[in-house]
Amino acid sequence: MRNNTQTKQKPAAAHIVLTVIGAVLCVVLIPILIINCTLIFRSYTNPDQVPAVGGVVPLVVLSDSMYPQIKSGDLIVCHTVQPEEVTTGDVIAFFDPAGSGSSIVTHRVVEIVAEEDSLSFRTKGDANNVEDQALVPAENLVGRYSFGIVGLGNVAIFMSTTQGLLLCVVLPLVLLITYDLVRGRRQEKARQSDTDALRAELEALRAEKSATQQNDTGNVT
Repeated sequence: MRNNTQTKQKPAAAHIVLTVIGAVLCVVLIPILIINCTLIFRSYTNPDQVPAVGGVVPLVVLSDSMYPQIKSGDLIVCHTVQPEEVTTGDVIAFFDPAGSGSSIVTHRVVEIVAEEDSLSFRTKGDANNVEDQALVPAENLVGRYSFGIVGLGNVAIFMSTTQGLLLCVVLPLVLLITYDLVRGRRQEKARQSDTDALRAELEALRAEKSATQQNDTGNVT
């Protein structure tokens, strides 16, 4: 009886571990999928704007111009703000006025230039020796830097590739679905096994009762 109990406990423990792993995968993957789908959708519906979720703009850093606070390969999170909310010393993300118009730079505001009908920012990378040559118009503002996650930008870049999508999203989902199917079959087999055992036990009891009744009849005769 002890061996049978121990045998049942082992699958139960494995079931708990796999259930926890499945729950963790769901908690991690589902938000990533929702955020990625939202960003992709907004990038198509508003191609002239940086896609954001609830005023949050995630960006991948590609240079060390803000080293050591922000390094290449980091993922930074910026929040959309009004140009009037920006103050000297803030780190902002903006469309580079000296670039192609689509590249985004994240530098520190060293001066706010306010004229009669316009507002602009003079910026500088912490690791650069000189200030940026072109002033940043207020309409180029993308958001104000809030925090960064070291190295996560490299992960985000990898996940945007076909290999990364397959490895980090598709494969875990396939494993999760496969595990759920296997678990369902195991549970069905376990229920069937318990049902068969119960039937066998009932048949044994019936046979024992029938034999007892026959013995009693023979003794009476």
